[in-house]
Order: sequence, then structure tokens, then C-alpha cells
Amino acid sequence: MEQLKDKVHQTPLKQSRTLNSLTSADVYLKLENLQKTGSFKLRGAMNKILSLSDQEVKNGILAASAGNHAQGVAMACSLRGIKSKIYMPKHTPFSKASATKGYGAEIVLVGETYDESYQKAVEEMNMNSSTFVHAFDDEKVIAGQGTIGLEMLQQNDQLNFIFVPIGGGGLISGVALAIKAIKPSVKVIGVQASGASATYQEFSGQKMKSMHAIHTIADGIMVKEPGVITYPIIEKYVDEIVTVTDEEIAHAIMFMLEREKMLVEGAGAAALAAIINKKVNINKKKVGCIISGGNVDPVKIQTYKEMSKTTMKLYSIG
Repeated sequence: MEQLKDKVHQTPLKQSRTLNSLTSADVYLKLENLQKTGSFKLRGAMNKILSLSDQEVKNGILAASAGNHAQGVAMACSLRGIKSKIYMPKHTPFSKASATKGYGAEIVLVGETYDESYQKAVEEMNMNSSTFVHAFDDEKVIAGQGTIGLEMLQQNDQLNFIFVPIGGGGLISGVALAIKAIKPSVKVIGVQASGASATYQEFSGQKMKSMHAIHTIADGIMVKEPGVITYPIIEKYVDEIVTVTDEEIAHAIMFMLEREKMLVEGAGAAALAAIINKKVNINKKKVGCIISGGNVDPVKIQTYKEMSKTTMKLYSIG
């Protein structure tokens, strides 16, 4: 935590009266969309890169990312004055790819999914001995993400629930470890997109469906399988995992835009979608919700608006 103090923002924990009346709960939004680089990923990347020796960084840093980890790695590397090269899926939103470049990284667009980009990055690592910084399956990265949990309890020690989006599981692993170490009574709820729900399936004891055709508007959590390091932590410390549809995520994006005047990305709205759609009984409880990022292509707003219409009618708020 000390290592990150002057390198990352302590983001606000904000209430929304509309949200409270809609959910019959006290909801506190942890606004990681206001973090430097626009997402929580900077915390883990910064923690990892600051911990590397000069020897470990001499051949540069490699990473694979759907966008937010890329920006975190690029920014952390530029702070240390080291080279970074980042493999990103071909369909990465333009805003994320250009921002990563802007932070000084060399980017390579390859593959349809994060997992395919990851394979290419590993191939290069094996050839030139660069240090690979994993987006989620790394203890230092997990510890960096866990600082969000510590901050939330510092900002409000009365929380009963914390809702956290899950892709590869780095964020929820770190948050769950931090929360359960300080206040084990807080329930940690994971949220996955129903179109990319490998962790949910394993956690709920379902036979793993083949995830070859994963799809969701929440590109930041579109990961084919749980992490090797993260999954055992999730299994041990996370209380429940739920899924949300793309329509529910789109509705949460539009809710944040219309009510909070903030544009958040699909992954960033996933936890909120679970709260709005009452996937867990939170009546009269104090509920933390991690809005994990805000790096979304504004051209997609119209699509989200169309998708969210059916859900909005249910709640008649938009």
C-alpha cells in the first residue's frame, strides 16, 4: 500500500440517492473509473513493476491485455523509464489502444480474444527474455488490486457487501483477501458477464461449458478461463458469484451516464448491474460497488442505449 501511495489516486466512494431508492439499500460506488489511466488496473501493474529489480527490467516488459492492464503497464513503465511492449486483441476499442500508445508502449494488435494475445506475448517472452507482467495471475498484481478493498473499508467501515466484477479474477482476489483479513463479516460478491462466465460455472459446480465462443460487451472481463493463482483465492474467500446479461450491463452503463453523468465501460458497470437487478438480497444493507473502469468508446453509447431499453422499462427510470 505504501509503495503505491503517491503513484495512484485514492478514488472516491460516492452515494447515489436514485440508486438507494431503486435498490432499497445504501449503495456506495467506488469510482475506479476516476483512477489514473481510467481503471483500477494501474494499481496492480504499478505494484508489480515497482517491485522488479533493474536486472528483471533490462530486456523490457511484455504484457497482454484487453486494454486497461495495458495502460497501467505502459504508464508504470514510463515512470521507471523502461520499455514496454503490449499485445492486445484485434478488436480492442480504439480509445484503449491509442491511450496505451500515448503512455509510451509499443502495441501489437493480434488475435480475437485476450487469450490469443496472451499466447503471442508468451511466445515473444520465450524468445527474448523480457519480463512478462500478467494481467491477473500474479501475486504482486493481486496485492496491488487489493488496495481498493483496504480503501473502501477506510472510507466506510460499515459495509455489509462488496460487489466486484470478475474477468481473470485479479481484482476480486485482491479485494477478497484484503476484506476478509480486516473484516471477515463483509460478504464479497463476484459478478461475471453471462457470455463469459467460466469462473461462475466452476464456482457453482457446473460442468464447464466450452468457452470457445465467449462474447460480451464487457470486453474488460471477457476471459475464457479462471486464473491458476486467482481461482483458489476466489474459491476460498468469495461468498457468492452471480452473472448479468449484456442488456443488464448496458442498462447500468446508461444509468451511470444519465444519473451520475459518468461514462463507464461494460466491465465497470457489471457489478452495478447485479445490484440494480437484485441478483442478491441487499435490502436495507450497506453495499459497496466497484466501478472498475471508464475506458469506453463513446461511439458505442447508441448501441448501449438500444440494448438497455427493455431493461429500463422494467425499472421505469430512464
